[in-house]
Amino acid sequence: MLKAQLLKYLWRVPSDRRLALLLKRNRRVARACGFRRETPSHGLFTQFRHRLGKDGYEKVFSMLLKQLLNGGTVKGEVVSVDSTAVKAYSQRSLDNKTGKSDCEARVGRGRRGFMLGYKVHTACCASCELPLAFTVEPCNRNDKCFINPLLEKLKDQGIGFKTVLADAQYDSAKVRNVVRKYGAEPVIPFRKDSRIRGAFRVGKDFIVRGVKRLVKLFRKRVSVERVFSRAKEWLLLGHLRVRGLEQAFIHACLSFSAMLAVAVTAVRQHKPHLMRSIKHYVTQ
Repeated sequence: MLKAQLLKYLWRVPSDRRLALLLKRNRRVARACGFRRETPSHGLFTQFRHRLGKDGYEKVFSMLLKQLLNGGTVKGEVVSVDSTAVKAYSQRSLDNKTGKSDCEARVGRGRRGFMLGYKVHTACCASCELPLAFTVEPCNRNDKCFINPLLEKLKDQGIGFKTVLADAQYDSAKVRNVVRKYGAEPVIPFRKDSRIRGAFRVGKDFIVRGVKRLVKLFRKRVSVERVFSRAKEWLLLGHLRVRGLEQAFIHACLSFSAMLAVAVTAVRQHKPHLMRSIKHYVTQ
């Protein structure tokens, strides 16, 4: 069942109903997933998600990540942190704050104005551009509130990060103190309206100015943007078709787990240069 769900995200199958039809019609794919005779109905996938739960899917993500960490492929010394908004599978309710059929979704600021949905807060490895830790929260929650949970998850995974990169929306003395508490260096630009002279910041022309060493490090922050881009384009991250915070977390977990599964496959085939190439494996 788990292999079939990962296949759903790798092949961008839009729904459980379509996945059940695919397994029923393609016996070769069904056998590859472990189904010998009968294949599951679409309702069984829903039951399986509820039975395994949020913690079970997160353990699968951690298991795949540990394979990369133990092999030395992923080190995570420089970590990039950011969030991306995912639109909820619901209309807005009359109060214009919550969802009509998804009461846990909230209206918050997205990439193009306000939207109803969730935010996927993620920490990724800046060198290999792979997710290391993540959490999902309603769209109206401030990004600064989740820097500590993300770094705590990195420590639990045994990742010895030394530098944390983030954009100006994380500009806060509390955020910097949290990063230093873990023994890492925060590389976070000050806001444009900061009155500190010669501070490390991004100007109105979007040019980063400050100490050259920090500027060079900050350029690696775009790695998390690339992770979001690949997950949304190739792994259905932006195609949310479930309701509720826990189900939204499972959706993001399966998307990121599929990304790690591609990386593990590339390493086992002794092709580390294909770790980020989802297209290579899903279009063969």
